[in-house]
Amino acid sequence: MDKNISIVILAAGKGSRMKSTTPKVLHKISGKPMLYYSIKEAQKISDDITVVIYHQASLVKKSMQKEFDNINFVVQNHDDYPGTGGAIMGIDFKHDRVLILNGDMPLIQESVLRDFINTNSKVVMSVIKLDNPSGYGRVKIQSDKVIKIIEQKDANEEELKIKSVNAGVYMMDKSILDAYLPKLSNNNAQKEYYVTDIIEMAVDDNLVVSPLFVKQESFKGVNSKYDLAKADEIMQDRIKKNFMQNGVIFKLPTTIYIDSDVTIEGESIIENGVTLLDGAKIINSHIKTNSVVEDSIIKNSSIGPMARIRPKSSLSDTHIGNFVEVKKSTLNGVKAGHLSYIGDATIDSGTNIGAGTITCNYDGISKHQTIIGKNVFVGSDTQLVAPIKIEDDVMIGAGSTITKDVSSGNLVLSRTPQKSIKGFFYKFFKRS
Repeated sequence: MDKNISIVILAAGKGSRMKSTTPKVLHKISGKPMLYYSIKEAQKISDDITVVIYHQASLVKKSMQKEFDNINFVVQNHDDYPGTGGAIMGIDFKHDRVLILNGDMPLIQESVLRDFINTNSKVVMSVIKLDNPSGYGRVKIQSDKVIKIIEQKDANEEELKIKSVNAGVYMMDKSILDAYLPKLSNNNAQKEYYVTDIIEMAVDDNLVVSPLFVKQESFKGVNSKYDLAKADEIMQDRIKKNFMQNGVIFKLPTTIYIDSDVTIEGESIIENGVTLLDGAKIINSHIKTNSVVEDSIIKNSSIGPMARIRPKSSLSDTHIGNFVEVKKSTLNGVKAGHLSYIGDATIDSGTNIGAGTITCNYDGISKHQTIIGKNVFVGSDTQLVAPIKIEDDVMIGAGSTITKDVSSGNLVLSRTPQKSIKGFFYKFFKRS
């Protein structure tokens, strides 16, 4: 962490082009709001982070306070001082250098931010070179200095050929902000105060404004649902690349979706179509095709294909087969091969859950626990009506509905006696 850097993150905008009632910076990428990523990377280099909010300010603040401590929140005086320049007015920065970020740039990374810190200049401006800069303001650079910022509508024929454009992130000495923020004017078509005007004033005063050339991927702004999807694709590629470099096997990785807070350890195998969500933790396990794991721990186990592990489950040394759903349950050394629902249950080692078994955990008002011991054989198409406790070394006959606790060593079954009526088929269909 660099103790000489303050960071301000601009997150006040409404984001009209998102066409959503959700604030732009709270739209999610790989399971987390966009703003989360800017703050997370900022925390790696600074102990003084300020987030400027305005649109649905209380909602944005509450969302981020669930994720982070020690973040300063400032509500922009948008009525009197709109715009990016207005957003940073009146902020008391702790350190002598200030890095200005945007809350809608979720792909920014610590390594790139350190490039700003390592640039020895009072004013640093991020610049991207684009093959097709159409639609962007141009940045004219001469002798490694920014000498002019030109809006496209104001550019002449020669200036339109410039491929360097403003990437929207800045590093400035606090003294620069103190000197130029009071001089900002809203004498423009939008009647807003702009950070870029500080750059222009510094250039006019013959101060050195250093360009920092950056890659477009890291500085990609998200302004629409299309941008959101593209940013998510990039984030997913980063997440999976990191896991693969650490020994995880992915089969057809582009078909797999993984939230950014998921953990995968050991030589785990993740097959095509798998979805891992909400901080799921996979340890030396095999997650098979089209399975979903949410907020659960899977250790030394195989899941799927086409299984669903719902939140608050913990599975170790367990096999879960196709079309099995597990919710808020702890399974240790269990086999559930196919077509079962296990909810609010604790099941011990050596137990086999037959096809079609259901833990009937909900009575319409409350959820109830099913506890199953070791070496229990549950026959197919069994209903276990909770609350219920099955002790060790029990056999349950197929097709049973179990409503009472079962003692160790017993066989238990509940069936209607089989009945056969001779010749009924021929009588019913009036055949001889």
